Amino acid sequence: MCAHVLVAEDDEKQAELIRRSLLADGHTATVVHDGAAALDTARRLRPDLLVLDLMLPVLDGFGVCRGLRGDDGELDVPVVMLTARSAEDDLLLGLELGADDYLTKPYSPRELMARIRTVLRRSGRGPGARGEDPAVRAAGLSVDPVRHEVRCDGVPVDVTPAEFQILLAMAAEPERVFTRRQLLQCTRGFDRSSTERAVDVHIMNLRRKIEADSRRPVRLLTVFGVGYKLSGRL
Repeated sequence: MCAHVLVAEDDEKQAELIRRSLLADGHTATVVHDGAAALDTARRLRPDLLVLDLMLPVLDGFGVCRGLRGDDGELDVPVVMLTARSAEDDLLLGLELGADDYLTKPYSPRELMARIRTVLRRSGRGPGARGEDPAVRAAGLSVDPVRHEVRCDGVPVDVTPAEFQILLAMAAEPERVFTRRQLLQCTRGFDRSSTERAVDVHIMNLRRKIEADSRRPVRLLTVFGVGYKLSGRL
């Protein structure tokens, strides 16, 4: 059994990428490109989940959430909000209006799929509700976004919330090189006052936890002049 996901994203290339990722994950998808269409389609089709870009034309994501949750049209549709805006007030407003989770752009498609599985599981809809393993695996690591657990070669690893988000993003796309700025975005909500240099500290601490020799890492690698990547091989 798959979930039916409504995608409201005005960037057509991004919307297509999300649609393909959903299909690859076993779901069906309907795509719209403005907020009014999102609200109308949600009311007609009653999807299992809505992936909602905040900055939509005609009616923005806040307006869509108000329409879904308002007294005149309340729909129990889980919402994962996508936003390029990182202002705390905007994110809090989105959550207050009924968003179940959010991702700040740029994000990895695999991380989005992991978040979608988590929200579907919580809401009792889709494959996640049937006990499927949501963990993301790479380089001998298992990162579980539902249980918020990390294992290295099967052994539990104690990580901070910011370290967890960094590992989740990197495990979702092994061999992808992440800049410090991109990894800093992963910690949004946990290290709001951090600078890009704080990422180096997180990486150093993670190496102490997941590498046999933190001075000679084989999992969490430096790409000089660019950033870091998680090895796809071990």
